[in-house]
Parts: sequence; C-alpha cells; structure tokens
Amino acid sequence: MSDAVPPLDDARDRAPWLNALAAAIAVLHLYFNSFSPLSGLWTSLLHFGLLGLLVALVIPARKTWTGKIAKTCDGILGGVALVSCLYLIFGEDAFYERGQSFTTWDWIFAVAAVICALELARRTTGWVIPILAILALTYTAWWGRYVTGVFHFPGLTWETVFYRATYGGDGMFGTIARISWTYVFMFILFGTMLLKSGASQIILALARAAAGRFIGGPGLIAVFGSGLMGSVSGSAIGNTVSTGAVTIPLMKQSGFPARTAAGIEAAASTGGQLMPPVMGAGAFLMASYTRESYLTIIGIAALPALLYFLSVAFQVRIAALRLGLKKETAASSGELGMARSWPVLFPIVLLVGLLTAGYTPTWSAGAASLACIVCSRFGPRPMGLKEVVYGLAQASMTASAIAVLLIAVGLVVMAVTTTGLGPAVSQMIITWSGGNLILTLVFVALASLVLGLGLPVTAAYVVLAPLAAPALADLIVDTKLIEALMTGTLNEGALTVLQILIPDQAAALADPMSRAAAVSFLATVPPELKSTLSDQGLSAGAIAASLLTAHMIVFWLSQDSNVTPPVCLTAYAAAGLAGTKPIETGFTAWAYAKGLYVIPLVMAVSPLIGGSGLELLRVVLFTAAALYAVAGVLQGYLEGPISLALRIATAAIAGFLLWPHGSWSIGGLAIAGLVMLIWISKRQAPV
Repeated sequence: MSDAVPPLDDARDRAPWLNALAAAIAVLHLYFNSFSPLSGLWTSLLHFGLLGLLVALVIPARKTWTGKIAKTCDGILGGVALVSCLYLIFGEDAFYERGQSFTTWDWIFAVAAVICALELARRTTGWVIPILAILALTYTAWWGRYVTGVFHFPGLTWETVFYRATYGGDGMFGTIARISWTYVFMFILFGTMLLKSGASQIILALARAAAGRFIGGPGLIAVFGSGLMGSVSGSAIGNTVSTGAVTIPLMKQSGFPARTAAGIEAAASTGGQLMPPVMGAGAFLMASYTRESYLTIIGIAALPALLYFLSVAFQVRIAALRLGLKKETAASSGELGMARSWPVLFPIVLLVGLLTAGYTPTWSAGAASLACIVCSRFGPRPMGLKEVVYGLAQASMTASAIAVLLIAVGLVVMAVTTTGLGPAVSQMIITWSGGNLILTLVFVALASLVLGLGLPVTAAYVVLAPLAAPALADLIVDTKLIEALMTGTLNEGALTVLQILIPDQAAALADPMSRAAAVSFLATVPPELKSTLSDQGLSAGAIAASLLTAHMIVFWLSQDSNVTPPVCLTAYAAAGLAGTKPIETGFTAWAYAKGLYVIPLVMAVSPLIGGSGLELLRVVLFTAAALYAVAGVLQGYLEGPISLALRIATAAIAGFLLWPHGSWSIGGLAIAGLVMLIWISKRQAPV
C-alpha cells in the first residue's frame, strides 16, 4: 500500500516461526478491528511494537550485515521497540497519577521508543524521515526560539515534547498510528488475500479480453490491468511488479521499444494509488485531515482517477499509431476461460457493497478478506490452510513498512501542529504567489517534487498536506466567492455581512459584475473578515469541497516521485523488468504521466470535485478531449503526424478546453477544432 521499501520476499522464503509470528499479528489486528478491546493508544503501541519487531527481524541495518552478531542486534532492537511500547502501556495510569511528570524509567523508554521509530523508518525508507523528525523535535524544544519572523517559536521543555510524542493525540501513537492499525492494515490484508486468491491472473485475463484487440493492445492491457490491480493493491511498485511481469514482455513483442514499454507500465501503475477503493494510505489519511467519511473520499476520487488512466491510454494509442503497430488478434480461448473465473473478484463487490450499506471500512475490509478465502475455490488458485497463513504473514510484513513510516512521520506532524508551523507556511505560500491560484499550484508541485526526491508518496503527502493544503483551500474558496460575485448569486447572509463592511456598495453586489471587478472587490475585504464572508456566502458543501479538492491536489502531486527522476521508484522497478536504464525509463514514464499535473489543475479551477451532474459531464467531456490534445502535442502525432503549426494549434485547443471559465459553446467549438485537426492528421498519415 505504500511505496516505502517493504520486505517483498515471498512468505515461502522465510523461516516458519517468522511466518507464524507474522500471521498471528495479522489475526490479532483482525481481532482488534472487530472487537476493539483496548484503547486507541494501547492498540497503537502494540501495533508499533509488534510490527517494529518484524521490521527489525526482516530488514537488516545494512544489507551486508547478515552475520549472527548483526541478527542478534536486530533482534535486540526489535525487542527494545516492543518492550518500550509495553512499558508505555502499563505505565500510563501511573504517569497521569503523578501529574504527567517523567521518572527516569519514563525517560528511558520514551526516548527508546523514539529512537527505535527513527531507526526502523531509516531501514525502510532511508534517512530523510529520521532527519526531518530530528529537525522537528529540536525545532519544537530548542532552535525555534532563535528563528525570527513567522517561524519563531518560543519552545517547549523536552519533557513536554516527549510527552506529546508518546502520549499525545498528534504524536507517534495518535491519529496517524490509529489510521495505520485500522484502515491501512485492514486494506493491506484485503489486497494481499485478494491477490493470493488468484485475482491478479483474473484481472490480467479480463484486461487482455477487453483491450487486447485494439491498436496498441498490450499497452492498453497495461493501463486497464494496472487500473484494476491498483484499485485493490494501492501500491504503485507492487502494481508494476505484478502486472509488469506480464505486460512489459507483451508490449515488447508487439513492437513497443523496451524503454517505452517500461515507461507505459510505470505511468499506468502510478495510477494504482489514485484509483478507489484502496488508494494506498492516501484515502484514509485524507479522511482524517478533512473529517470526511472514507466513502466520500473514494466517491470523489473515482472520476479523476479514470481521467488519469484515460490520459495514459491516449498516450499509448498515439504511440502505437506513431510506431505503425497493428491491431492484436482476439483473445485466446484460454484467456477468455480465465476471465470467466470472475467470482474471485466478488470480494471487491462485497467490499463496496458493505461500505455503501454503512458498515465501517475496517469491518468491511475484514469481511471481504475472509470472502477472498471462500471465493478462491472458484479461481485458478484455491487457498488451503498453508496459503491462508502465507497470506496473513505477507500482509503483516507489507504493513510493517508503512506502519513504522507513519509512526515516525507522527513526530513531524506533532511538531507542525504544536508549533503552528502549518498556518505559517500556508501564509508564506499565499504571499509568494500573490494570491494567484495557478502560481500556488506551481509552488506546491515544486515542493512535492523536492520532497519526492527522498520520500515515498505517503510520507510526502503527510508532510506536505498540513503545510500546503490550507493555502490551496483558501484560494479555491476565494475563486468560488469571485464566481458568486460575477453571477450575483451571493446569499442573503453574505449580503448582510457586506452591508456592514461596505454599506455604500452592498446593494450593487447583488447584481452580476465583471471578473476584474469581483477580484478587485475581494481584495479589499480584510483577511480576518474573509472567512466570515465565505461562511455566509458559500454553502457548507462548497467549503467542504474546497478542502477536499486541496487535499486531493496535494495527494496527486505527491505521486510524481514514482516517475520523476532521479528517484522514480516505480520506473526503476519497470526498468528492471524491461532491461532498460532506470533514469531514461523515468523520463519516459514522466512523459506518459502528464495527467498527474493536468488533472490537479482541472480540480483547482473547475467543479470536478463537488460539482452537479451537468457540471461534471461538462468537465469530464472537455478534460478528456484536452488530455487527448495534450498527448498529441507531446508526441507530435494525433491519428497521423502533425506539423509544428498544427502542434501549436492543438496546444491552443487544449488550453481552451481547460479554461476554467469556458462554456458549452466554447468547449464545443474547441472539440470541433480538435476533430478537424484529427481528420487533417489522418489524411497526412502514410497509407
């Protein structure tokens, strides 16, 4: 579910006792999420202690340290992590009875828990998270007092810092840890059991049956298969490894160059963390940040995700035409027979049905995980007791990497919430951009790109969201206020506020005005009164949609670390399967994944999130046409080659289709122009 570096070896390669321990931990999490016998804090501590022990046992401090002494040290580290958590559990009551005062033993085990979290995060994701956490802790307790301006913080005592880090709701074992042991673990379990049941083979068979007979069919199979696989795995790298092992050779055999095949697979697999219902850990974290339900999050995420896969499919089709590839033959009877084993996919339907019926996500994921065992009897890989144990063990192993990552990131989140760093950074972003929404998007994209050089997607989103999302949300709200002023649709409450602020102009504000006049007026409203104006002038749904949009944009932009050199972990995995150079493959994947930048722009300037049915139809139709135009501009080809002049014209058409204030008439003319260019390019194509 994460692009942290998990222990990806097969369960059969591990010692039986380690598999038994990992499987028991998975069963324990099923019990916790079904019956909730302990407090959230105690469960979070056990979650970290047990999964931290697994990480210490499976991932060595260094790859070359494999001797007995090194393994003994690993075991000691895991034991210290578990014992520290047990001490914090059994010492909680006494700690509060003392008036939250640390004893020597409290200090020892609190510091040990923090050090273990940092070291385990280093083993799974590298040095960036530990360094950020250390900077965050020392800023909160020490050097923040020496900083001037908006980042000045007078500082807390070290005792207060470690109390908030261990027992606080925003620390290591607070909200983010709770997300880890509930939503994240349970959906990792569901995805693992589903794939163990043979769903990956069925998904690829369905993809070949559906997309294999078109021009560029193997590339489209990669897109379709990655969309289906990613919807349940939630991992871009896992998606690449599982589907790419089949689709990359298929693409190469059909005529795609090896680097192109790897780039297509990496770009398509990146969409795995965008496609509901799983979405990596992003959907659960977003639900926590925005206070919206998980079902709401996956509901609004579906259309943007489909647009992303459509953008990659357009790129694939145009590349196939440019390479002169032919249609593939029909799917074989064996593939169609495999596709008929669709009951294996019933747990996905069950999961969505239970969520829609109002059951909690964790309970739904648990029931769907058990259904995978039953439904596997109808597929190519019926699960016996041994396979069930392997599946449970693999789920715990995979979850261990994301668990230690999120718990270490909790230290950064604690510092951001404690010091007020988030609002300060948001205000700085707005100041630098001059309140311009597009420029703010550029700044956030650059920040995401820099973070992505050293952080996996989930960590980049967790770090960036509290810093950048508030600024984006405020500017999106401003955009909606401007539209209300332009159309004269401000409600009575807002007009009442304006009568108090500017009694001489309030009467005129009920009538439509030009964009320039609306922007000029809003600039005169004092910042401290703007929130009152938005609360009165916009519906609660519009304000909630603005915050959701902001977080969805940050989450999308965080995905670029998968395909953007020099890190591009997904492209590295695809390059290994294709036998190509990783950096060159990364640039190819980046070119095919341009939807990661276009679609967040559409989210920001259109009602793609929270719009009415007619608004969504217009946005999706125009955006789809724009994405095809963008693909043509990037490759210099539509249905045939296009000259530089036609390329410029295609770019202009894409701009009109993406223009936030366009109408049906403007969009219709732009689409007509695109159709004309497609016809011209086809006439120019060689016969």
